Amino acid sequence: MKKLDHPVPPGGTIGIVGGGQLGRMLAMAAARLGLQTCIYNDTPDAPAFQVTEQAMDAPYDDLDMLASFAEVCDAVTFEFENLPAHAIAHLAERVWVAPGAHALAMTQDRLTEKTFVEKLGLKTAPFFDVTSADQARAAFAKLNGRGILKTRRFGYDGKGQTKVASADETVKAFESFKGAPSILEGFVDFSCEVSVIAARGHDGAFAAYDPPENVHENHILRRSTVPSRLSAAQVDDAKAIARKIADALDYVGVLAVELFVGQDGSLLVNEIAPRVHNSGHWTIEACQCSQFEQHIRAVAGWPLGDASRHADVVMENIIGAEADAWEALAKTGALHLYGKAQARPGRKMGHVTRLKDKS
Repeated sequence: MKKLDHPVPPGGTIGIVGGGQLGRMLAMAAARLGLQTCIYNDTPDAPAFQVTEQAMDAPYDDLDMLASFAEVCDAVTFEFENLPAHAIAHLAERVWVAPGAHALAMTQDRLTEKTFVEKLGLKTAPFFDVTSADQARAAFAKLNGRGILKTRRFGYDGKGQTKVASADETVKAFESFKGAPSILEGFVDFSCEVSVIAARGHDGAFAAYDPPENVHENHILRRSTVPSRLSAAQVDDAKAIARKIADALDYVGVLAVELFVGQDGSLLVNEIAPRVHNSGHWTIEACQCSQFEQHIRAVAGWPLGDASRHADVVMENIIGAEADAWEALAKTGALHLYGKAQARPGRKMGHVTRLKDKS
């Protein structure tokens, strides 16, 4: 595993695996710091290709192309977690990669992730491994009435998960996943959903943003509002949860910890995302140092920036054909469009951020 012996200086190159909107905004943040980027994506039409001079398109498991990619980079990161862990490990033998293959592998599998969180002494919904129809039926019997069956890998924005209210429904859902290893989670009666966007530096320094309150529609994030309804003590607890996870993973970079807030005020870990996150887009306008700049700083071995916010804020996603109203949206706040050629139902096309004076 390659180490980072010294910070990447201005003029150096940060490699970003993945060319979607997160890679695009990471590249833009790197440019602000005088750093170059090289984007590696598995298709040639990536939105991030529009904002960088260096780009490569090849399969994510093409080890020869990845080796060539590593040669032009001083450090490498990634914008999404559904990547072959062995490919990231291959890169890490040639160039500093943050976060590393260990953090990626840990968060790619929902059962591994939940088990890891539980061992840290943090709260989660009850969960059970499901690898057969009989196991699906037995797992549901241990729940208190309702649950959510999820594939252990490769799920996002509601994909690969189904609500279940009986043993028969659980078996049917498992069969609809074509026997893919799954996890059955107990349904959480929560008052709201929040997330913590936090960063851990190469030197172990830690910085966390104020937790946004998140509202989802059809399993897709619709809006994030800061401040959330959390009390000051809950905010501190949420940030402490993120720090415990980051330290345990020896993490470098930005991560997001999605939390359920129980009716009793308890905080339960739902998921960990080893990357910058949709619910942190508001930091671009509302903070001195955005989540994207913070991630680049950490990956490059720079000091972390100030994560405090100077305004209250609402960030709203622009989904599918909503992007056609870009002119009207541009009048309402800070508009970000991702340069995607085609609007499809459920596809994130951009976001708009609206600030107001901090309360």
